[in-house]
Amino acid sequence: MTLFADPSFFVLLVPTVGVAAAIGLSGHTLRHYGLAASVAFLACVFFKTPGQLVALLAFLALSRIAVMQLARAPKSRTRYAAAVLATLTPLVTYKVTSIVDLGLWGFVGISYITFKATQIVIEVRDGLIGRADLGLEDWLYFLLFFPQMSSGPIDRSRRFIADAHATPDRDAYAGLLARGILLLLAGALYKVVIATWVHRVYAPSATGDALQQLQTALVYGIYLFFDFQGYSLMAMGASYCLGIRCPRNFRAPFLATDIIDFWNRWHITLSTWFRDFVFMRFTRLVMRKKLIGGGRLRVAQCAFIVDMLVMGFWHGLAIDYILYGLYHGLLLAVTQTVQKRSKFWRAHRREGWFRACSWALTQALVFLGFAIFSGQVGMLLGWD
Repeated sequence: MTLFADPSFFVLLVPTVGVAAAIGLSGHTLRHYGLAASVAFLACVFFKTPGQLVALLAFLALSRIAVMQLARAPKSRTRYAAAVLATLTPLVTYKVTSIVDLGLWGFVGISYITFKATQIVIEVRDGLIGRADLGLEDWLYFLLFFPQMSSGPIDRSRRFIADAHATPDRDAYAGLLARGILLLLAGALYKVVIATWVHRVYAPSATGDALQQLQTALVYGIYLFFDFQGYSLMAMGASYCLGIRCPRNFRAPFLATDIIDFWNRWHITLSTWFRDFVFMRFTRLVMRKKLIGGGRLRVAQCAFIVDMLVMGFWHGLAIDYILYGLYHGLLLAVTQTVQKRSKFWRAHRREGWFRACSWALTQALVFLGFAIFSGQVGMLLGWD
């Protein structure tokens, strides 16, 4: 079974939401039921792939040991490095071995569960989470919460646990439930209906004239949005039904007027995760150690490139993903430079004609990025 895709998933989701509604409307906590439902759904997901289940259990055991050891001495650099290494090892192993089609230590949702487990390690190191906050049930619920398991959105542990422990009154939960059901229906329309229809049109090819290649890039970008936004809406909807206010993942990305604005609207939870845990930490490290000259702007330029390159490698070790990350890193660096240094940009940025031109250029660059990500550019240039 595939989450938010197979008919069997939706058949099971309906009674799951029904039971959640009965519990929530009666004024009881949904935390224990939510964890039990997540375990049940994941059991269905891994029913035909026991090897993936073993890989997941091994990941959980390794990351649990690592974070609990760090919690004993959160300021220990050795323990911190060991905890980060232990948490990232399964994902790195999977990505590297996938190059030769082995996919060792892989399981459904490994990328997103690694994000969350790594986040907890960093928050323990920063003193935001103490050992008393690392109860096994809460830790497992955060990592295994089925609506966010396979493709996000990437929630934050303290916000998630606060929602999980809260018991809203009848009216408050009724509002969450109603919104959750509407989000589920909207997401199903986006993913199951619109994205499926658009996907039938998309067929990447190294042949065809420039107009056909442009059409292919546009169709793929539109498909990617409706598919991913549809999934995200359904994930939000299921989360709301279980009493968890899942963060939104998209905010009208095709209205963005520059690349920085685009990443503030597209896959928001991913971009903010990288901003907080890669970009900002790289920036602080470089400035503290004075590793890069040229002032704050040069540091920000390098941080954008590193940030997006890491995101590219996270998607996979294929050349398309790596170049996609580098491409957007360079675009962000150039955009930052223009906005900080260009008098022309500052003089005209609020004018209608300038905003229209900026929007058109941004969308052209965004869809070119989608073409790189999908492998279309690689096929045309012969590296795929």
